[in-house]
Amino acid sequence: MVHLCRICLRKYGNFVDNLRLYVRGGTGGMGLPRLGGQGGKGGNVWVVATKNMTLKGIKDKYPQKRFAADAGANSSVRSIKGEKGKDREILVPVGITVTTDDGSVLGELNAEGDRVLVAKGGRGGVLSSAFLPSKGQSRPIRLDLKLIADMGLLGFPNAGKSSLLTALSNATPEIASYPFTTLRPQIGKLLYEDHMQISVADLPGLIEGAHMNKGMGHKFLKHVERTKQLLFVVDICGFQLASKTPFRSAFEAVQLLNKELELYKEELLSKPALLVVNKMDLPDAENKLEELREQLLNPLDFLHTLPDNMIPKNHIVFRHVVPVSAATGFGVDSLKSFIRESLEEEASKATEEMRQERLQLLRGTSQ
Repeated sequence: MVHLCRICLRKYGNFVDNLRLYVRGGTGGMGLPRLGGQGGKGGNVWVVATKNMTLKGIKDKYPQKRFAADAGANSSVRSIKGEKGKDREILVPVGITVTTDDGSVLGELNAEGDRVLVAKGGRGGVLSSAFLPSKGQSRPIRLDLKLIADMGLLGFPNAGKSSLLTALSNATPEIASYPFTTLRPQIGKLLYEDHMQISVADLPGLIEGAHMNKGMGHKFLKHVERTKQLLFVVDICGFQLASKTPFRSAFEAVQLLNKELELYKEELLSKPALLVVNKMDLPDAENKLEELREQLLNPLDFLHTLPDNMIPKNHIVFRHVVPVSAATGFGVDSLKSFIRESLEEEASKATEEMRQERLQLLRGTSQ
């Protein structure tokens, strides 16, 4: 299953939650000795928060990941004081922390329009510098999307997400028998015998049409972006949101969740995902699980049962399908192991990618 998931990631592109860039402020302009002219200051490089931007979008648009501001103008007879070089702005999504390679925080971008200075321009040439300019500041920086949790529980109302979080962790969410059990993200910590901790967020309940901002809509889906991996949770017996809405089987629930993510931001489908099949203590659950596994293994054979608007273009391939019962504790320990395994595998892959990036940068600077 893991092998299939890697194929899926290559095909649809990884979700990017951190990015390493190289920034350089502009060099100052030359001074003019015979007239005491001052060269223009080099431009600065800024990171600016804006809407409708993703880190993956930056990576795709600027594959070299290098950003430089303009140099300051030289002093001249016509312009004794040279003009300042033009600043360079790097547009990034809201919710970014900007750091240096050693982890020092340069600033946070929490609202549209927030800006952080990441590379200062060099000074223009003046008498005290023998009219010679200085170079702009240059360094690598990191853009990190601030994550609320390692794993995000994703499921329709009453799938048992809050109960599962309680069974997995030390969280004590309020659980009730109405559709929108969770109104804000509830964070729990998974504790392991070697003292490792993994954070899991129970996100506000999703409904059909969330991509169009129905229900919690975009508030919910924005939280999904801020988790490393996804933990789909479905009720093995299916669900019905209200008496006037259609009943959905477990297989249909998976397809709907898949479709909502796809319609909101297709990039989310490339996040590593596990499927938790909950409420295995209910009657006939084993037979229903066997049927669900067959449907997930060959989804194209069963899509004719779904309305056209429910059919995803790209199907998530789950790393693991884990049957559990949050009520009895069945399967919870296995799920904790699979969660850790999946996160450690991604961390190992990210470390190797970072090593390759640094090697490329070193080769580039040595040429």
